[in-house]
Amino acid sequence: MRIAKDRVVSIDYIIRVDDGEVVESSTEGPPLTYLHGRAQIVAGVEKAIEGAESGEVREVIIGPKDGFGERDPGAVFRVPRRAFPSGEEVETGMTFTATRLDGQTVLFRVLEADREMVLIDTNHPLAGRLLRVWVAVRTVRAATSEELLWGRPKEHEERLPQ
Repeated sequence: MRIAKDRVVSIDYIIRVDDGEVVESSTEGPPLTYLHGRAQIVAGVEKAIEGAESGEVREVIIGPKDGFGERDPGAVFRVPRRAFPSGEEVETGMTFTATRLDGQTVLFRVLEADREMVLIDTNHPLAGRLLRVWVAVRTVRAATSEELLWGRPKEHEERLPQ
């Protein structure tokens, strides 16, 4: 069976940035299982493996547009130190999550911090980067009606903490 929209796909992958550094990999654990065509993995990877079958291995180069987007200079800004919980340690390099007014969760990194202000970056850490991705397709199967309704494969549900 070939990979197509609404198929349940399991893959192993290694993502490297342009200098060869491995930034993410599934090879140390179980394969990543997802519902194809539902924007559950990096868009460029999803496009690159469309039509592949179990056992196929592909290596692709993905630009920012199909990866994690271009860097947005407007996503780097200062917030008052008081926006963080009192007593919370805030140092350069730390990563935090916050909930926006619209309910969306945003991940951000601290670029600089002092007693009054904190410079944060809400860009994805891989935004603007060229990605070199190795993907091995492990399995491809039709999704069940329940999986289509819930928008995720049953394998994903079985791995959630109880």
